[in-house]
Amino acid sequence: MAVFRIERFTPLSAAEAWRRVTYWERHAGAVPLTSVTVRTAPPTRTGTVFVARTGVGPLGFDDPMEVVRWSPPVAGRAGLCELEKRGSVVVGRASLDVRPTGSGSHVIWVEEVRVRLLPRWGDPLLTAVGRRVFGRALDTLLQD
Repeated sequence: MAVFRIERFTPLSAAEAWRRVTYWERHAGAVPLTSVTVRTAPPTRTGTVFVARTGVGPLGFDDPMEVVRWSPPVAGRAGLCELEKRGSVVVGRASLDVRPTGSGSHVIWVEEVRVRLLPRWGDPLLTAVGRRVFGRALDTLLQD
């Protein structure tokens, strides 16, 4: 299983950073060649299901995810969103942790993923690529 962790400090409040990183459709503009469709009615909560489709035309794959924990930041308390990845290609979990700081917030994105068609010896490459791609995505999501 490939595991990577990305951390960013931002001057955004925890509430605003949370809003940006959990607005699922916005991830489509942050991750190359990806579209996002939310399959459940708003607002996001435990049980929300969305699908990230990565690829061009018919060449691609779906990455369906379900929110299994939803605890937005409130009154100086950190927020935590946990996702289960339940696709035929990508499985695993992800978490988004947004912690208030004295000057804004600290965002931590952790992915634990397995790509079913990729041999386990490819996990270090997947980790490196994931860290780079999702690090850029997080930067985009948190931009002013």
